[in-house]
Amino acid sequence: MKAARVIGQNELTVEKIEKPILDKEKNILVKTKKVGICGSDRHILHGTNPLATIPRIVGHEVVGVVDEIYGDTQLNIGDHVVVEPIRPCGECYACSQNRPNVCKNLVVFGVHEDGGMREYFSINEKQLHKVDNNLSFEKSVLIEPLTIGAQATSRGNLQDGDTLLIQGAGPIGLCILRYAKLKDVKIIISDLDQSRLDYAKEQGADITINVKEKDLISEVNKITNGEGVNVSIDAVCIPKTFELSILVASAAGRVVVLGFDEQPANIVQMPITKNELTIVGSRLQTYKFTEVIKNMENGKFDDFDLVTHQFELSEATKAFEYIDKHPEQVKKAIINFN
Repeated sequence: MKAARVIGQNELTVEKIEKPILDKEKNILVKTKKVGICGSDRHILHGTNPLATIPRIVGHEVVGVVDEIYGDTQLNIGDHVVVEPIRPCGECYACSQNRPNVCKNLVVFGVHEDGGMREYFSINEKQLHKVDNNLSFEKSVLIEPLTIGAQATSRGNLQDGDTLLIQGAGPIGLCILRYAKLKDVKIIISDLDQSRLDYAKEQGADITINVKEKDLISEVNKITNGEGVNVSIDAVCIPKTFELSILVASAAGRVVVLGFDEQPANIVQMPITKNELTIVGSRLQTYKFTEVIKNMENGKFDDFDLVTHQFELSEATKAFEYIDKHPEQVKKAIINFN
């Protein structure tokens, strides 16, 4: 079978590998159908993901079909499944606090172990979630990124009546937007790219701010009559946007950070203490797959046409290059497996 593997910085190869053999630990063989290309996959390829190890078969936004089973399981051959990419140890402090997504010994599919950008993969059934076979693979491949949106809004304790700012109208910002729309909230979203903001407006954003043309703090103050936003989520993830996310937050506001940038930000204490802000990180997800799948199957995201580009496995290198060269054109690119 074939797989796309990162073998070094900016080096990706499509190569032949052995088909996995099942055992009691990895008891399900999945035939891959579609894999979404995430920003973290690109960071692995470019050597800028501090958590990844290479060589690595990337891909954690994965949907497929159960092809073979080892032993007893709740799944059946032919079931459509989506991968939950985290494998926690179950023994560390974070796990004891019901926070397996930040397990001290966490193994992430496609980051610390080989992922789904291959024709078949073996995995433990605990990391698979069944989805309705009538749901298209093009839709179900969005379930994992939507869990990131579910996690971020949950970490921000988003409530009906809140005003939310999302910095960044890329794929993750849009997933946060769509999940936030499940509540009765006012949503502001900012970006440098007007076409992305236009799409965000189509997807339910109440107000868009092009920060290439307008000052974010001034605009937020105008919109909120000087109060600030109740929840501020940074989906751009650079030091400057982290700084801004704090400065635009209201008293008793919540700031949610998704970035892994290791560069320091210039953060002052005054607004944090004066407004008694809650600043939290948001990584991956904790138990969000079930609710996302339910919402997906109930039609909540039927009009969320995030996938704009599709490539075959043989075109994997081309796919990554295209996203790098034309980021303004790509909302979500996926790899197809026929």
